[in-house]
Amino acid sequence: MALFNYDELKSKNLKLNESNNLDFNIIAGIENKYESISLEEMDSAGVGKCNINENFDIFLSHSYQDKEIIPALKNELENMGYSVYVDWISDGCISRNKDINKETALILQKRMKQSKCLIYATSDNSQQSRWMPWELGYFDGIKDKMVGILPIKRYVNNFQDDFKGEEYLGLYYYIDKDTIKDQSKEALWVRESSTKYIIFDSWLKHGTKPLERG
Repeated sequence: MALFNYDELKSKNLKLNESNNLDFNIIAGIENKYESISLEEMDSAGVGKCNINENFDIFLSHSYQDKEIIPALKNELENMGYSVYVDWISDGCISRNKDINKETALILQKRMKQSKCLIYATSDNSQQSRWMPWELGYFDGIKDKMVGILPIKRYVNNFQDDFKGEEYLGLYYYIDKDTIKDQSKEALWVRESSTKYIIFDSWLKHGTKPLERG
């Protein structure tokens, strides 16, 4: 088992930019050109890549300060077969100002209702985020037990593979990646501990809880 690694994701993000001839830092700044508007207004105006009726496997809750790695994390999850919602990528130009506003909150509420689970990408920047705790609390209120904590390891945060979330994060399962037995294919796993876990698909599709493996 292994946690996602910040520096590895950063390197993958650079390669992703090069392969797509795209700079996600430019995409991250697109909202500066617009006021925050509703999903319906964005859809009718053809702004961003908005599809107001799209459903997602994963709502990826994250700190905007991690924008240099989030596209790579989104891409990696998609390569595993999951549809992933990231607000400033999926909905182009909703406001990412520090102040929480009603228009953006309403859009995120709708998108959370359209998502099967929430993955909370915790990093060194998460504690400064005003959106992440709100997203976690709202999602947990509408879809009980469908929140997973995805720790992003970096040399400064000392996250261990047997992750134990601090404070309220300790209430939730954590998510890492590992190969499937007798296969080289890498998959997501939902864990309560290093010996109690279930493959992500079973949790996502059936709500199956982690099992003790001994």
